[in-house]
Amino acid sequence: MGPAASRRRLHYHETVPRLGFVGFGEAAYNITKGLRAAGWPAIAAWDIHHQTPGRGEKIRARAAETGTRLMASNRDLAENCDWIFSAVTADQALTAAQQTAPGLRAGQIYVDLNSVSPGRKQEIDAVVRAAGADFVEITMMAPVPPYLQKVPILAGGVKAKEVESVMAPFGMKMELVGDKIGVAAATKMCRSVMVKGIEALLTECVLAATYYGAAEKVLDSLGDTFPGPDWNKQASYCIGRVVVHGERRAREMEEVAATLREAGVDPIMAEATVRRMDWSVELGLKELFRGEDPADYHAFAEAVRSRMLQTTPNR
Repeated sequence: MGPAASRRRLHYHETVPRLGFVGFGEAAYNITKGLRAAGWPAIAAWDIHHQTPGRGEKIRARAAETGTRLMASNRDLAENCDWIFSAVTADQALTAAQQTAPGLRAGQIYVDLNSVSPGRKQEIDAVVRAAGADFVEITMMAPVPPYLQKVPILAGGVKAKEVESVMAPFGMKMELVGDKIGVAAATKMCRSVMVKGIEALLTECVLAATYYGAAEKVLDSLGDTFPGPDWNKQASYCIGRVVVHGERRAREMEEVAATLREAGVDPIMAEATVRRMDWSVELGLKELFRGEDPADYHAFAEAVRSRMLQTTPNR
């Protein structure tokens, strides 16, 4: 790094807001890792599970790895940060804002990264503004881990441009969608009808097709009808998403269903996707595969049939 670049980096160190995360799971950890590598100064976080046996150990290890200061409470985080990024599970997004609000003040920006409906984003906006702070909605349009802080993002709200201008030198890529809260969320939610729906459909298709010994023919036929993707690889990848992230996806798809209802659309397919994602959780597939993607869809189908026989012995 040359002298000019060093001076620019020092300038950003001196002027960036004090940043904190509510929730320090996969998204917050990976964004923090990327920001810290890009030169962002120390970041703080509060996670309700940081002392929970079985989960707290990973949170504390990730905090130590990234130099993240774990705070004692939401309020402690709010009182020690200028910008607060909320990265919790979809079903806890509003609760996280309500719990953090008593510590918020004028001049702060509360940025919600969670995959929730436009209506829920607007509820969170109201909570934050009632506390005197400003609100920005962010929607991440791809999985965070491969991209870290460079994950493609849509951002909305009157302060979105300010957030974008500060984060851009550290590699964060935000596309602004205007001041109206809910537009970014609607884009992600409607996209998820397709993305998570395809994951659920391929899971269901492969389970039946492997049982009948027809999987290869089925997937080859899909390639003829919908050319482009390698459907064998796509099936294995999508099934891995269901196995590893079924719980998070189920809760997100509940928000997708809420988004559709807000638009007057009966969420028939979205609710079916919730069922398939919850099925993965109830069957314990994440634990079965030790939190990793199955080797391929054949390994997945074989393991699922074995697990189903164990849980339904009279089958």
